[in-house]
Amino acid sequence: MTNPDTYEIHAVRYATSPDRKRFHNCLHCATADVHDAMPMDFYVWVIRNAERTIVVDTGSREWKCKQRGHVFIRSPVEGLAALDVSPEQADDVIVTHLHWDHAGNIDAFDRAQVHLTHAEMRNVTSQDMADPTINAFFLADDVCTVVRRLFEGRVSFSSGDRDIAPGVSVHEVGGHSAGMQVVRVYTRRGWVVLASDATHFYANYRDRNPFPVLFNFQDMVTGWDRCLELADSPDHVVPGHDPAVLRRYPPVSGTLDGDAVRLDLDPISA
Repeated sequence: MTNPDTYEIHAVRYATSPDRKRFHNCLHCATADVHDAMPMDFYVWVIRNAERTIVVDTGSREWKCKQRGHVFIRSPVEGLAALDVSPEQADDVIVTHLHWDHAGNIDAFDRAQVHLTHAEMRNVTSQDMADPTINAFFLADDVCTVVRRLFEGRVSFSSGDRDIAPGVSVHEVGGHSAGMQVVRVYTRRGWVVLASDATHFYANYRDRNPFPVLFNFQDMVTGWDRCLELADSPDHVVPGHDPAVLRRYPPVSGTLDGDAVRLDLDPISA
């Protein structure tokens, strides 16, 4: 059997929320730890080798981060540029889901094919978006960008599992959003799963304690199990918002000042 292609994976932090507490990030909290500090970071990811460059999620814009009380560090596009990844180089953009902090700069990647689930697109164009309580997690401009790309023939939809390239696949798990998908990547250390918001923090899946923003509770729980099935070990599952990611993995040298790490290399700490 031929081995799949091998990729590097870089995680790039573009914003942070240093003042969050445990009750913001975990559905179940004991009285003793409900107000414990639990900061949150915001990332985009790039998967690449000599033949292909794939961007996973496109972050958000400065005004939206500040509006929601987060600290904006740099544009996700600028962060990728520091790794010598320009929008023109991206062959594909995988959008794990269309929440405001994951789909904010799709328009910058005008050459790339966008990959999304049917369920996610159906949800953000449904009548439910007329309810401000529901649509607060999305930006109409981001949804309109995807619709424009669809009319250009540059959006690919999937349900369930689908290969994007040899060694890169997407897997629909739901839970956090209607069509949440995770990304499986073959690296020098084996199969890594970019869980994105299928698990915001290590604590969410390890403690079986969901992030409070949920589309479907049961899908969230079974999604953790699916991530573990797809990865070579629990240490090969990378959460979507945990500051511990920057401490666990080798830093990328350059101008990103500790805001980028290599996920295809072995962790440097537990």
